[in-house]
Amino acid sequence: MNLKNKIAGISIALLFISSSCSTPKDITYFQDITNGQVFETERIASIRVKPEDKLSIIVNTQDPALSTLFNLVQVQTRIQSSTANTKKIGDVANGGNGQISYYTVNAMGDINFPVLGEIHIAGMTRGEVSDYIRERLIAEDLVKDPIVTVEFANTGITILGEVASPGRYEFNKDRLTILEAIGMAGDLTINGIRTNVLVIRPDGNGKEQAYFVDLTDVNNVYSSPVFYLQQDDVIYIAPNDKKKRETTPNGNTPYTPSFWVSMGSFGVTIATLIITLTK
Repeated sequence: MNLKNKIAGISIALLFISSSCSTPKDITYFQDITNGQVFETERIASIRVKPEDKLSIIVNTQDPALSTLFNLVQVQTRIQSSTANTKKIGDVANGGNGQISYYTVNAMGDINFPVLGEIHIAGMTRGEVSDYIRERLIAEDLVKDPIVTVEFANTGITILGEVASPGRYEFNKDRLTILEAIGMAGDLTINGIRTNVLVIRPDGNGKEQAYFVDLTDVNNVYSSPVFYLQQDDVIYIAPNDKKKRETTPNGNTPYTPSFWVSMGSFGVTIATLIITLTK
């Protein structure tokens, strides 16, 4: 009888050990992907101008003196803001010596451009802004052959939570995907939840909308409206239960094999004691 109880106790301990050593299922990205599979995104979304954006707009012509009429140049500290935690991806226009003054889009989506006056550019891509200004300069017979270069000066996203390097990332690209953004932050840590990545997107009108993306489901990722990110998007990776338990005094101790071996041994000891006392 004593031997049977010991065997039962050991079996229970082994059962807990095996369950604690099982392989997690929600770690690998794109678990449903197949060889040669083709993906289609919901739509290709480029970065578009919205209120409070800052842009560098430079007009070049064959006559340098004429070019200066359409360019805001002043001695100043570069306006692209950053903090100690800001990372920059790609080259952002700086006017050579940081002396380019940036246009700030007002609440109505307008900027005050030299000679042309107030122009509405909200909702345009930087290529569309460039074409629009170029066409206006030609149509009003101001310049015959202008080259208009437009760059965003403060295009950035914020990545928080369980990634290797959280923080704000400035980038200078027309399009940025959520996968590229996660790569910029050094990928998720092993404790990040991959099935419920939160993206918060401001709409420019004082409201924000939440989206969730499942990185383990390839179709969910590519069909998501936030597959292509916009400026000021916030990505948050929540911690898994293991990470949360680390904030408590006992942490993950009850989930370790050694704990259950000890519990199994304790159970065998108690069972043996009870059997001995009841004989």
